[in-house]
Order: sequence, then structure tokens, then C-alpha cells
Amino acid sequence: MIRFGCHGSKRLCDETRVDAESHIQHDAGTGLVGSPPRPVAPNLFVHSGTIAFMSLLRILLTIFLLASFSHADIPITGKADPALAPFDDLFKAFLAEHDVPGAAVAVAKDGKLVYARGFGYADRENKSPAEPDNLFRIASISKPVTAVAILQLVEQGKLKLDDRPFQMLRVEPFLEDGAKVDPRMKDITILHLLQHTGGFDRGVSFDPMFKSVEFSQKLGTKPPAGPHEVMRVMMGRTLDHDPGTNYAYSNYGYAVLGRVIEKVTGQNYDAYVKEHVLKPVGVTRMRIGATLSDGRADGEVKYYMQKPTLASSVFPDHNGNTGEKVPWPYGGWHLEAMDSHGGWIASAPDLVRFACTFNDLDRSPLLKGASIETMFASPNLKDSKPDVWYGCGWSVRVVGPGKINTWHSGALAGTSTILVRRHDGLTWAVHEDGGCP
Repeated sequence: MIRFGCHGSKRLCDETRVDAESHIQHDAGTGLVGSPPRPVAPNLFVHSGTIAFMSLLRILLTIFLLASFSHADIPITGKADPALAPFDDLFKAFLAEHDVPGAAVAVAKDGKLVYARGFGYADRENKSPAEPDNLFRIASISKPVTAVAILQLVEQGKLKLDDRPFQMLRVEPFLEDGAKVDPRMKDITILHLLQHTGGFDRGVSFDPMFKSVEFSQKLGTKPPAGPHEVMRVMMGRTLDHDPGTNYAYSNYGYAVLGRVIEKVTGQNYDAYVKEHVLKPVGVTRMRIGATLSDGRADGEVKYYMQKPTLASSVFPDHNGNTGEKVPWPYGGWHLEAMDSHGGWIASAPDLVRFACTFNDLDRSPLLKGASIETMFASPNLKDSKPDVWYGCGWSVRVVGPGKINTWHSGALAGTSTILVRRHDGLTWAVHEDGGCP
């Protein structure tokens, strides 16, 4: 079982050698503001000895390229441990060096929460310190949550991985200029969407989840477009690849999976996930976030841009016109429409709690062992690498015989986040509220 509740730190070994190799994981925000703002290092593997908690200092030092100095003016919240003061200094240095308003960090070892701290501010203007349990937009870390929901339905016999989602959903396509539905659309499977091999490639065409105003204009509906409207327009588009042949990260594919969950269960996507994915592991505060600032949840941070720039709002003003200049995090896109691929808000400890449930294949409260293995399995594409791939909602790296690390990152204007599960029982999440330059 997963045992949460803060435990004191202890030295687990004297010598551990850690090698971290940077690898950028693309996420929900890249369609808007370019690549994620900073590299992250999911290739975290141990060459000798047992993981020591303090070795995470060296890992994150490599990840964030931090200076080793402290900044007393940056507030810290959460339970202090003198033995981990260097860890606190590390994050204070990170915030100061990169001018990040606030951050939250949670680390678990073998299912025990050993570190949970907040740094900087949840609200700069009101000088409200960031707390470990503050809610942050988690962007593409929503995808592992959606993948678990789908795999549960497969276990229950309500879905098959080779089911055809577009035949199930029977969306009325929006066809213009003599367009026809691409016949390959019927060949796309649930598994293709889980593994980003459905044939949608934003690098070749575009990311439809950031076309809210354009798509609503095509359909003659009130902006911003929701996921069903996006699907109608995309049914009239030609696929970028044959299904099952190429990996191409697709927010849209996971938006479709959210609609599949609704079709099969008869529940709203978020209602199903809260009841069947989050509640069983004791996560009660996660929810779909709101785009506009007046929808900010209790305990949710404010979002800031490193370089304050304005976006054209996708929401109509009181005259019914879109395009009003607004801060990117509060109207530059439609967060509610991103529900199943990038719409959740969560605390760092809750994300760690969720991720720890897959440490023991025989005792997970969410999935059977065979389903967890499917979740982390290679898609075995023609150009797949033997040691790193995207499974079902998780990036995966082989770090030794029978050993894998799994992770996902996320970024949208105003937030950056990462969730990592290591093969040695170390699980951690980092949120910040000033992501994307």
C-alpha cells in the first residue's frame, strides 16, 4: 500500500553515482509558445548502490543547472528538516536565478512522502507564499490520468484497445470545399491514440486544440470551440500519417479519448476520473481548471509569464467580439476544452500519490499488473528506439535489465510541471507558476 504522511529523512546509503541526461518532453504548451522552457532529465539511472534521498539534490542540480547559493528573501513553507536544508537552498536558488514566482515540490521514497515544500509566492501581488499543497495547472500530466481511465474500462470489458473511436463516437463531420472524411480515420484505434500514433501530427499540420476561435467561426458557433466542435472540424481534415506507423505527439488524440470515456460510461469525463481514478487513491482536490481568473479554485496559484506578453482572447467580450488583449494564461487558449489532455489542476503531493500506485504491480488500487505493463510497453514502431519510447500516457526509458523510469512533463503559458517515477522507488513532482518564456 502507499503510505503517505511526512516521514523524516534518513541516509539510505553512503555512495550513489547518478548520471542524468537531458531529454525534452513535448507537452500541451508547445503549440502555443514553442518548446518547453527548460530541459528536464528523465534519464535518471543508478550505476551502483541503493538510491539515497540526498542524491536527488545532484539529479535536480543537473536538471535545472542551478547555482549553489541561498536567497533568504524567498519564503519557504511546509515541514522543515535541517538535514535537507541544502535541498531548500537548491530550489531557492532556482527561483531566484530564473525569476520564478513560486514552486511546489513533493518527493516520495517507496510510497512514503519524505519531502513536501512550497517556495516563493502563489500570489506575488498579495505576497501569499506558495504552499506544498497549492493547486497548479498540470497541463500534459493530465494524459497519464486519462490513460489510466481508459485502461480501467478495458479491464472492465467495456472497451478494447483495438476498438475504433471514430466509429464509436459517430461525430458529424464538418466538410468544406468538397472535402471528404479520410478513409483511414476508421482504422485509428484506442491504442493508437494512447501511444500518439493515430496519424495526427502537429509538426506537419497544426495542433487543433489551439484553434478555438477559427473552428468556432467555421461552424458558426459561439467561441471558444469545445472538444466536440474540434472533432467535427478535424473529421474533415486529412491525416498526416497512416495510423499506427509514426509517433507524433497529439493533444487532439487525448481529447478524443476523453469523449470515448464519456460515451462508454455515460458520465462526464471529469466525473468518471474523480470517482474511479482519483478517489481510490485518496486524491480529492484535483479538478479541471478554469481559463479565466474569476474561475481560480481555492488554493490555486496565480500564473505569470517570464516575459509579460499579451494574447488575443479566445473568449468574446461583452460585445461578442474575440481578440481582446489579455495575459496569455488567462484567455490565450481554452483550458476547459483541454480536459483530458491538459486541463487538470493538482498539487505536487497528489500527483506523487497517484504515480506511486503503480510501484507494485500486484497491489495497485487502480489497475491490474497486466494493465500496468501495457501502459508502459513499447509501441514497437518501425523507428522505435530500444531504450526510450512513449507508452500509454507515459514516457518510458530503460535503465537496466527489467528496470524502467517513467515520466511526463507539462507546460502552458504560466506553468511548467514534471512528474517522475524511478525504478528504485523514488517518485517526485515539481510545479512552478511562471513557466514558458
